[in-house]
Amino acid sequence: MIGLLGGTFDPIHCGHLDVARAALQALHLDKVLLIPSRTPPHRHAPHAKGPDRLAMVRLAIAHDPALEASTIELDAAGPSYTSTTLDRLAAAGIDLSTVCFIAGADAFAQIPTWHQYPDLLGRCHFAAVSRPGLPVERLRTQLPRLAARMISVDANQPWAMPAQASIFLIDAPTAPVSSTDVRAHITRGASVTGFVPDAVAAYIDAHRLYFTEPHGH
Repeated sequence: MIGLLGGTFDPIHCGHLDVARAALQALHLDKVLLIPSRTPPHRHAPHAKGPDRLAMVRLAIAHDPALEASTIELDAAGPSYTSTTLDRLAAAGIDLSTVCFIAGADAFAQIPTWHQYPDLLGRCHFAAVSRPGLPVERLRTQLPRLAARMISVDANQPWAMPAQASIFLIDAPTAPVSSTDVRAHITRGASVTGFVPDAVAAYIDAHRLYFTEPHGH
């Protein structure tokens, strides 16, 4: 079973890594692919270019063999829809029943706005991981139509992957940081130590990323 964690990763931060590792451990995944989006459909254009965001992802996971960077969205034209990414994986011969799409609870809470919802949820497993201010169990009340498909997962308890596409709820601590926070700190000259891996901080500094924010973003 492989996990997919998509995102702008503008830049990747410790919260992203905590979400990936929480799902990896709780669901006993073989690996997690981190997929930087080319053109996020729900947000304005990324501040950093695709090659820089991909480079930062690779630096962030360089010492974790269970995490892998994927260019499946960066290599494709058009909006980076999850449904389209699943289409490409299926076309490459990957059985989507062995795939779990991972999101922070804050991102998953917006899933009714995603392209091809709700059919999307029947194509593979999904996992939501707690984020600061949004414990994952709250999704049961925020998304009542999906509550019957939600399964709370405890990494310390044995369990079997269900055959039917499900939504796994994973309660785990994740760093209280967002990419917006990181960019704001850099713009005002503040340290991002503890927000992003050291190698990512060094890359940002070396390439002068985010030192001035584009107007209106």
